[in-house]
Formats: sequence, structure tokens, C-alpha cells
Amino acid sequence: MRPESGQVLHFSEDPTITRFLPHVAATARQPEPYVWAVDHEQSPAYWFPRDCPRALAWCGGTTTDQDRARIVGVGCGVRVHAVEYGWLAALRTVRLYAYRLPAEPFRPFGTPRPHAMVAVEPVVPLGPAEPVGDLLRCHEEAGIQLRVLDNLWPFWDAVVASTVEFSGIRLRNARPRPVEGGVAPVDA
Repeated sequence: MRPESGQVLHFSEDPTITRFLPHVAATARQPEPYVWAVDHEQSPAYWFPRDCPRALAWCGGTTTDQDRARIVGVGCGVRVHAVEYGWLAALRTVRLYAYRLPAEPFRPFGTPRPHAMVAVEPVVPLGPAEPVGDLLRCHEEAGIQLRVLDNLWPFWDAVVASTVEFSGIRLRNARPRPVEGGVAPVDA
């Protein structure tokens, strides 16, 4: 599920929203209230249950062949999403909806590369919420590799130390980092 031209999407497990009001998100790092949405490129990052921790990686202009093979995999496309086994059942059963919103009031948010679209005024959806459907199929049809791991942290650490581009969402909900040598590493 991706937006059409002139639209952005807001994904939610609530199919009853009739108006989006700017608010400060619980996870926000800035104090300004916004209505949050995503564009075509960022939509796949939200094909998950809301609280599902996920590590996303994709090849960019400076990604080395070695990192592409090591992180994404040989012959596996250019993008990989990873979740933990503990979230697989929710990924298969969540009822996720997409709201199509007019793109006009939104502007890109995030540096150095925007990762969301934000509006500072209330926004009314262009229509009712649309069921996103099978999230595994969404990944398959988009050619995005989906990995299911016991623990996200080893993969995440490899991703952030590589030349691939990446995003981590709801990582605070991931299982604790594995203990190495009897001492838990300090989270960044």
C-alpha cells in the first residue's frame, strides 16, 4: 500500500479516525505538534504493527558491494527489513489501515534525509481508512526482503557500522541486547 500522486499516507490500527490533529508524539524528539504521514518511499517502513521493533536497511549511492552482500544479501534486491520472532504472529494478524491524506499541507521532515512528512494544521482524510491487508505479501510484492531474527541488536549493530542506509523504528521494544562475555554492552 503506497500513496497515489498528490497523497501521503498515515498508517494506523484504528480505522475510525475522521480528522488528524497536530500533536506531539510520545516518541517525539521535538516539541512542535505535527500530523505525521509518509510518502511513497517511506511507506514500507510502516507495514508493521505500530509497536513492532524493526531494523530497515537499503542500498544507497555510497553502499559498497561488500556491504550490500553482507547486509542485504547477494541476489536479494536492495532493501531488507528485520523483525524479531516474537513479533511474527502480530505481523501476520494485525489489522492495519492506511489513510490517504492530501499532500499539500505536508512538508518533508528529517535530516540529512527526510524520513516523514509533517503538517502543522488539522488534516481530513480523502476517504475512509483502507485495510492494508497481508503485510508479508506487501513486502513480497515490493521486492523487500523480510528477515525474522531471534534478536535485532546484532543485525542493527552491523547495519549502522556499514555503508547501507538505514532506519530503526520502535527499537526500544526489541528484546534486550545479548550479553557478550558476561557484560551487557551499553546501548547507543
